[in-house]
Amino acid sequence: MGDSTVRACAAKSGTMSSATPVLSPRRVLALALALSLGAAISLGITRFAYGLLLPAMRSDLGWSYTLAGAMNTVNALGYLLGALATPRLLQRFGPSRLMLAGAFLASVFMGLSGFFTEPTPLLLQRLLAGVTSAFIFVAGGLLAARLGALQPQRSGLLIGLYYGGTGLGITLSAVLVPEVLDAAQGVPHGWAWAWWALALACCAASVVMLWPARVLDGMGQPPAASGASAGVFRWRPMGYALAGYTLFGAGYIGYMTFVIALLREQGASGTAITVFYALLGLAVVASSRIWAGLLDRSKDGGALALLSALLGAATLLPALTSAWPAVLLSGLVFGGVMLSVVASTTALVRHNLPQAQWAAGISAFTIVFAAGQIVGPTVVGFIADSAGGLARGLVVSALTLWLGTALAWRQKPLPPPR
Repeated sequence: MGDSTVRACAAKSGTMSSATPVLSPRRVLALALALSLGAAISLGITRFAYGLLLPAMRSDLGWSYTLAGAMNTVNALGYLLGALATPRLLQRFGPSRLMLAGAFLASVFMGLSGFFTEPTPLLLQRLLAGVTSAFIFVAGGLLAARLGALQPQRSGLLIGLYYGGTGLGITLSAVLVPEVLDAAQGVPHGWAWAWWALALACCAASVVMLWPARVLDGMGQPPAASGASAGVFRWRPMGYALAGYTLFGAGYIGYMTFVIALLREQGASGTAITVFYALLGLAVVASSRIWAGLLDRSKDGGALALLSALLGAATLLPALTSAWPAVLLSGLVFGGVMLSVVASTTALVRHNLPQAQWAAGISAFTIVFAAGQIVGPTVVGFIADSAGGLARGLVVSALTLWLGTALAWRQKPLPPPR
């Protein structure tokens, strides 16, 4: 199965076996870019595009901010359930098949969201889309880590490219959703057409992902480790990083769910919002290059802490001022940092664990990430329904991110395995 030129990487050294022909740097880069469409689907579109649809759906369907936030809360709950199931599914089906199945199923659930107006079925669709998003994100992250092991000197860049693919989904959504909403003005529940357009975009990206899935499927599994350490991830040694990452999940998702609604409340035009969101997405894409060196060097929680601190500052800006230069700066910094926080945890796993434990380690970080995201949208929505409004909700998000910063700083590198 897959490309016969690709074989297994050595587990602990992170290098290829002597029998493995070396892929050219250009082909490895192309594989990383194609693989990054998994992150574009799982987060850039399936998770974050909802923020663009939220104002139109809330106005049309008469939702409170609490209910609007609950849509992303149940999406995160589904993500958590998917992350819990992923390790077993990876063992049975392998990362390539699981990633592709998740991508095509997420496309279906995105499309189905355009057929309902009642909260219950919409919540169910968001839940199921979250489950399949976790399949894509974890499996794709594992494949990105293996791809990085083919060229250890560029592993930070290759892993960052995968997570930076989220920005492609954000940028596409920023262009596509407003255009579809404008075209569907006057049509009952015109926002449904945006869901269908996004579903088609996910399908197209899933088709492109068939190529990296086929090639990377030819990479053999890491050699089985002996003893109790084989594939086993111990949570306690990574406790500070896991706690900091949980708070990152709770803090960042409030911004991504409600910042567009806040900008509309502040009087931003449709064009301005498109520019803001598109620049945020492009900054996500660029972040893979910006932070590659940091991810290569940092073997403790320093990268996670630094990036979370910057994210907190970016989150606070639009809560303090509606001045357009400050708002654009917020979007650029947020986009330039957000998915590098996620990449920093994969790098932390790769630096500190043998390859046989990578899947379990990435799954553990995905689980706590999802747990944080369950809390964030509903809390911010609840605050927004009170006298504090959306601005106060983002202040709480920023404080949450800074608390995560303090915890992540305490994470030390793990001792080498015996």
